[in-house]
Amino acid sequence: MNLSLFEPSPPAFACQLGEKLRALASQKIYLGTSSWKYEGWLGQIYSAEKYVVRGRFSRQKFEAECLREYAETFPAVCGDFSFYQFPSPAYWQRLFDSAPGSLWFAFKVPEEITVKRFPRHDRYGARAGQPNPSFLNTHLLIDFLLRPLEPYRGRIAALILEFGAFPASSFAGEAPFFEQLELFLETLPREFRYAVEVRNPEFLVRDYFECLRRHNVAHVFNAWTRMPELSVQLSLPGAFTTDFTLVRALLRKGRSYEEAVRRFEPYNQVQDPNPEVRQALRQLIERAKRSAQPAFIFVNNRLEGNAPSTIAAIING
Repeated sequence: MNLSLFEPSPPAFACQLGEKLRALASQKIYLGTSSWKYEGWLGQIYSAEKYVVRGRFSRQKFEAECLREYAETFPAVCGDFSFYQFPSPAYWQRLFDSAPGSLWFAFKVPEEITVKRFPRHDRYGARAGQPNPSFLNTHLLIDFLLRPLEPYRGRIAALILEFGAFPASSFAGEAPFFEQLELFLETLPREFRYAVEVRNPEFLVRDYFECLRRHNVAHVFNAWTRMPELSVQLSLPGAFTTDFTLVRALLRKGRSYEEAVRRFEPYNQVQDPNPEVRQALRQLIERAKRSAQPAFIFVNNRLEGNAPSTIAAIING
C-alpha cells in the first residue's frame, strides 16, 4: 500500500512530452507507442511510487494500472496483444475501463484471420506448418472481434490487418492475393476503420493501393526489416489510400526482431538513433497538418531502443 499523502508527481520528461503531444493531437495528429507495459519507462513516463504495494514495487499493479498514466502523456496506443488471440468481452471491458475515454486505440486483427499457413513454431502445436482454414474469414472476424468491440468503436482509431511476409509459394504472383483481399474487404462492416499492413515489398504496386482505396482502407506505412524505407513508401504513387494515415515504426531495415530485443532490452534509452525514419515521420506530420486529416503514428521500442525518446526527438527536431 502506498501511504503517501500526496499523489506522486509525474516525471518531468512525461510532462514536457505530453504538452507537445497534446498540441499535435489538437491538430488530429496522434503519436503513441506499440504497447505500454515497459518497466524501462519508470522515471521517464511512469512514476514508480504509484505502483508500490507494502513498500515494494508491484509488477502486477503496474501492468494492471499503468495505461491510465500512459494516457497522461500519449493520446494513442497500439495494442499488439490481440494479434495472438481473440480477447474476451470481459478483457475488453477491463482494458477500456482502465484508460480515459480520450485515449485512441489501434488493435491488430488476430493472426487467425491474416495468416495463410501457420508458422513452424512450437506454440502452434499440431497446426504448425498447416494451412489456416480461417484465412480471411469475415464471419469469424465479426463474431469474435468486431461484435465484442462494438461498445467501444468510438475509441478505436483503426483495426490493423497485418499480413506477415508470405513465401513465394503462398500465391502465384501478387494478383491472387489482391483478389482475395478485395473479396474480404468488400464484406467488412463499415462501422470501424481498417488498415492493411503488408510485409512483401512486391505488393506495393498500383493494384494494391487501388484495392485499398476502393474500400476506404489505409495502407500502413511500416518501418520493418524487409520493407522499403518509410521515405520510399511515402513517395509511392497512390500510397495514401483514404482519409486517415496510419504508421508503425517497428524496426531498422535489415535488423531482425530477435536482434532488436537482444540489443535494446530493457528499453530504457535510445541506443541506435535512426535519422532516416525520424525524418520520414516528420514528413508525415507536416503532411497531416496540411491535409487536416487524422494521422496515427506508433513507434516501437525496437526501432531505436526507447520509443518515448524517439518520439520526443521527432517532434523536437
